[in-house]
Amino acid sequence: MPKDAPVNTGAWPEAVPMGPRRRVSEMQAKLHRWAAADPGRRFDDLFNLVHDPATLIVAFDRVAGNTGARTAGVDGLTVAHVEEQIGVPGFLDDLRAQLKDGSFRPLPVRERKIPKPGGSGKVRSLGIPTVADRVVQAALKLVLEPIFEADFVPVSYGFRPMRRAHDAIAEIHFYGTKGYRWVLDADIEACFDSISHSGLMDRVRARVKDKRVLTLVKAFLKAGVMTQDGHRDTYTGTPQGGILSPLLANIALTVLDEYLHGPWKPGGAMATQGRRAHRRKKGLANWRIVRFADDFVVLTDGKRSDAQALREDITEVLAPLGLRLSPDKTRVVPMTDGFDFLGFHIQWRRKRGTNKWYVYTFIADRPTRSLKDKIRALTNRTSQQDRRRVLIRLNQIMRGWANYFKHAVCTHTFKALENFVWRRVMAWWMVLHRWKWKDVRRRFTDPTGRWRRPSADGIELFDLRAVPITRYRYRGNTIPNPWLLPDHA
Repeated sequence: MPKDAPVNTGAWPEAVPMGPRRRVSEMQAKLHRWAAADPGRRFDDLFNLVHDPATLIVAFDRVAGNTGARTAGVDGLTVAHVEEQIGVPGFLDDLRAQLKDGSFRPLPVRERKIPKPGGSGKVRSLGIPTVADRVVQAALKLVLEPIFEADFVPVSYGFRPMRRAHDAIAEIHFYGTKGYRWVLDADIEACFDSISHSGLMDRVRARVKDKRVLTLVKAFLKAGVMTQDGHRDTYTGTPQGGILSPLLANIALTVLDEYLHGPWKPGGAMATQGRRAHRRKKGLANWRIVRFADDFVVLTDGKRSDAQALREDITEVLAPLGLRLSPDKTRVVPMTDGFDFLGFHIQWRRKRGTNKWYVYTFIADRPTRSLKDKIRALTNRTSQQDRRRVLIRLNQIMRGWANYFKHAVCTHTFKALENFVWRRVMAWWMVLHRWKWKDVRRRFTDPTGRWRRPSADGIELFDLRAVPITRYRYRGNTIPNPWLLPDHA
C-alpha cells in the first residue's frame, strides 16, 4: 500500500452541522444503539431510510467527493455530467421515485483492468458502477453500516470507521512482543470474486428483515459485468470498485473473526491474561487474528503445528462462503523470518550491538520498488514534460508514500530514496537543458557551497529526509466508536 491510508472517514465527526448530514448522523446513531443493545434484533422498515431525501443528498455528496467521480459507468455519465446537464435535485428526485415505485434496476458494472502492484504483470478487475448505482449503494451503506458495526469484531481494521492499516500493524507488533511468534500468513484466493451470494445474503438476513432492502442488495450482487466481449452474469462475488462491496466483504468475513476471536470474548478460554497463561502451562496455544479486509494473519504463542492446525480450521470456516486459502500464498512462518503485511515487513530480531530482541516494522521491498518505478516513469531522461508539473506529481506521490510508512524503521530507506529521486531529477534536467555538472553545481548550491533543493517555477522537490519518523501507538480497544460520541448520546 504505497500511499497514505488515513483513518476511514465513513462516519461523521462529533460536530455535525444541521441539515441532511445531521439528520443522517442521528439516524445512524439510533440504528447502531439499537443494534448494539439487542444482538438478535432484525431491522425492518429500513427501505424508507434508504430513499429518504436526506440520505440520498448525503450519499450523492459522498460519491461526488470521491476521486472516482470523474469515471463513468456503462451509461457514460459522470458526476460532472449530472451536475451540469441534469441537475442534482432533479437527478435525486428521479432516483427516489424509482426506488419508491420499485422500478429501479442496477445496471451492469463497467469492467476496468488495472495492473497489480509489484510489477508481476498480473491485472486486477475493477467494476465501475453508474453514478445512480453508486448513489444508491452509498445510501445503503449509510443505513446498513451502523447496524453491522455493532457485530463486527475489534480485530478487523479494513474499511471501517475510525480504523486504519496502522492499527492492524500496531496490534501485530503488540502481540509479537507478548510471545506470539508463529504466524499464519494467509491469503484468500480471489476473495471479492468468489464470495457465495447465498452465504453472504444469509448473514445480511441475520440483521435485516426488510425484504425491499434485501432485494436491492441482491440486485447489486447479480447486476453483472460489462466487458469488452459483452455482458457477463455474476453468480458469485461482489465487484471491487463498488461502494457497498467492502461492507459486504466485511459482513461475510466476520464469520472468520467470530470463530477465531470467540475465545477472547468475556467468559472465553482466552478472555483474560490469567486464562491465557493457564492454557500455556497446559501446553495449549493461544492465538490472535488481525484482519484488514481480505488480508489477515493469525499469530500464535504455540508451535508450528498449532499454526498449521489453525490453517485447517480456517479452511473449513471459509468453505460455506465459497472461499478458500491460496495454497501458494498461504504459509506458516516464525516471526524471526519475518513476513510482509499491508506493505510493511514485520520481524522479530536482535537489536544491533545487544543481546536483546524486539519486533521491528520495516518497509517491505515491494512498495519501495513500486515507488522507484513511479519516479523512473516521471523522470525519463528523454522526457519533455513541464518541470513544474512533474515536481508537483512527484511531491504528491512521495508525500503520501512517506506519510503512510513514516511509522516504520525507515530512516535509512528515506535517505536512500531521497538520493535516488534527486539523482533522477538532476539526470533528467541535465539532458533536458544540456547542462554539465558544473552548471548543476552553479545553479543548485548557495555561496557557502551547500546544496539547495531542486525547484521549478516556485515548486520545490519534496525532501523525504525531512519527514519525522514516529512510532504509531497501539490503540487496542480504545478506538472510538463514531456513533457513540457525546453528541449522539
